[in-house]
Amino acid sequence: MFQVRIHGRGGQGVVTAAELLAQAAFDEGAHAQAFPSFGSERTGAPVVAFARIAQTAIRVREPVMSPDALIVQDETLLRAIDVFNGLSESGFVLINSKLSFSELGLSEFESARDRFMTVPATELAMEHLGRPVPNAVLLGAFAALTKIVSLKSVQGAIAERFSAKLAAGNSAAAAAAFEYVQSRCGESPTATKENTNV
Repeated sequence: MFQVRIHGRGGQGVVTAAELLAQAAFDEGAHAQAFPSFGSERTGAPVVAFARIAQTAIRVREPVMSPDALIVQDETLLRAIDVFNGLSESGFVLINSKLSFSELGLSEFESARDRFMTVPATELAMEHLGRPVPNAVLLGAFAALTKIVSLKSVQGAIAERFSAKLAAGNSAAAAAAFEYVQSRCGESPTATKENTNV
């Protein structure tokens, strides 16, 4: 089972990101679940959501305490909470930021570029959507970094969730993030999802 924890702030689409990820996995024939951890729900307050993906039925329902991947939608959370708590030793990390890990004060992660990456998701969202909502953008990056789901499935989940115009912008932003990660990992932008046991 592959477990994902998504950190962000109210208004950034954290819960939607988890639901889109679960839908993308489900569309590929996997078992999946997504759910939020609700605290204060006001705009700007820290929000956490979880997703699990597996090839067999998922029986657990508790929050993800030992994630295989972290998606951090707001870099200011790095100074507010311990987003890395419980992360698997072989885990993946995506942070929405224009800065490098060193510039974020996380130089200890700089060498793990095949698993840890910053992506300017807000800027890509503004470019393709005109709105600073990084959730779908980061799912495109997640597909490229982890290969747990394909970009096509992420875009399919986006198309199922949003109106045609909004889906088109989100899908384009996700594709841009996918290519951004592949270019930094030294892969061809046309690379496809690898077979992965989850």
